[in-house]
Amino acid sequence: MTDESNAAAPPASAKSRILGSLRDALHAASRDDRSGAYRIGHKTDDAPQAAAAPAEAAPAPIKAELPPPLPAPPAATPAVSAAEALREAKARTRDHYEVEPTTIAVRTPRPAGAASPRPAAVSVAAANDDDAAPRTQALRGKPKISRTNFHQDPVVAWLVVVGGPGLGAFRPIYEGNNSIGRGKNQRIPIDFGDETISSEEQGYIRYDSVDRSFLFVPNLAKTNIVAVNDKKPTGAVKLDMMDVIRMGQTQLAFVPFCGEAFDWSELSELKE
Repeated sequence: MTDESNAAAPPASAKSRILGSLRDALHAASRDDRSGAYRIGHKTDDAPQAAAAPAEAAPAPIKAELPPPLPAPPAATPAVSAAEALREAKARTRDHYEVEPTTIAVRTPRPAGAASPRPAAVSVAAANDDDAAPRTQALRGKPKISRTNFHQDPVVAWLVVVGGPGLGAFRPIYEGNNSIGRGKNQRIPIDFGDETISSEEQGYIRYDSVDRSFLFVPNLAKTNIVAVNDKKPTGAVKLDMMDVIRMGQTQLAFVPFCGEAFDWSELSELKE
């Protein structure tokens, strides 16, 4: 065929071109189906065997082991006042002991020929007196406690130096009226070198066993000013535990022993 005949051939219509393209697409789709492609929702006979293999079982979940529970904390021991402890000591009977308590103190004899522990200056008479001294007696059974007489004025509280000269020292407070001053003749002598404290009766601390209360009374006749918890009292002030009394350059912390929980007058109930 010549070039003139090709040029003279009429061009294909748009409709025939569309149909040809559609036919080619259908043929291509049929070839893809026969080659083993998957249809939507179906599987062909030529599907790979690997796809049909059953899935491996998922590993079992690992269970976390919890630590054992902590033991419960021990119950707090209730506080026991001094008076309750004394009553408990009085109420104890022989049933409290599996075996009757026995305390024995014996002086060990010196071996024969051993050197004497006494100094050389001790006379023979003194040595003989020492040898004749009574031996410590054995204590068997429940001891009897005597509470008939006080060895000295019973202490009811203390003043502890927490600032100024004498830091760390303390002075006892007794029942009744206690004068405070720098002098040795005071019932509560604060004699640690603070010259700004009056030598006599800078103030007073009173304890009454009837109502079991403590009062601080300043001596307003003195030129030196005292303070309780940084407040300058002009009359009697009730004292509570750890109140701080300032005199001159000294600070004194108040520490009570007697009070609502205990008083020495309770011992009269324990006398045998």
